[in-house]
Amino acid sequence: MRKNWLGTWVGFVLIMAWCLLPVVWIVSLSFKSAAETTAGSPQFFPKAWTTQNYKDIIDNPDFTRALLNSAGIALSATFLSVVLATLAAYAIARLDFRGKRAVLSLALAIAMFPVVSLVGPLFDMWRTFHLFNTWPGLVIPYMSFTLPLSIWTLSAFFREIPWEMEQAAQVDGATAWQAFRKVIVPLAAPGVFTAAILTFFFAWNEFVLAISLTSTTASRTVPAQMAYFVGADQFNPPYSQLATASVVVTVPVVILVLLFQRKIVAGLTSGAVKG
Repeated sequence: MRKNWLGTWVGFVLIMAWCLLPVVWIVSLSFKSAAETTAGSPQFFPKAWTTQNYKDIIDNPDFTRALLNSAGIALSATFLSVVLATLAAYAIARLDFRGKRAVLSLALAIAMFPVVSLVGPLFDMWRTFHLFNTWPGLVIPYMSFTLPLSIWTLSAFFREIPWEMEQAAQVDGATAWQAFRKVIVPLAAPGVFTAAILTFFFAWNEFVLAISLTSTTASRTVPAQMAYFVGADQFNPPYSQLATASVVVTVPVVILVLLFQRKIVAGLTSGAVKG
């Protein structure tokens, strides 16, 4: 018994060290000066800790603008995707109509479509429709890739919610919309939160569309803006500033995971609501 306990903890420590080592390295780089990162074979921890990188990042108007763009675009795409996916998933789970399986199969096919193959057509279309370098020009394609996953996630929850609960609410005088909004959606809350978090993560971290469909900081998100961080020359990238920007961008994601950890785990593991 003691050997099993010891082996479990040794394995846990090794896995955590393997997973957290890159994170600790990036955080360590963010507290190093530019001179130390370009000196060659730098130490794991800084020789002289400094917060100047964070001050420079915060004072950088291009980065703060990109941070605002990322927040606005990610939240917009998440809200619209979750609302539309909730309605679509409910219809798929509750209504009988021809082509239901075809709709789900098509949604899954869209989710598996490679993003790179759409960059060229989207570039030409967005220039024609005056959506290039705008927030809607990124929100719309983000929704195209996040909606299918959200629909699949939520439809599984709606199918497992007992139909009698909705009927009971309607017997008590609730309309179909009230029963859906006050009974069905709260019961599917784990699935809704799971779909929202996954959608937000995709929109927050997406790079290919963000750098291809923008040309200025007017709508460029943080992952794309970080590609424009340059040092004194092409052979000396600003590693410390890149690491600092990565830490700043990761903080909102960590906060979201910590706040909604239980709902995320419930949504990913249960997949249903027991009646």
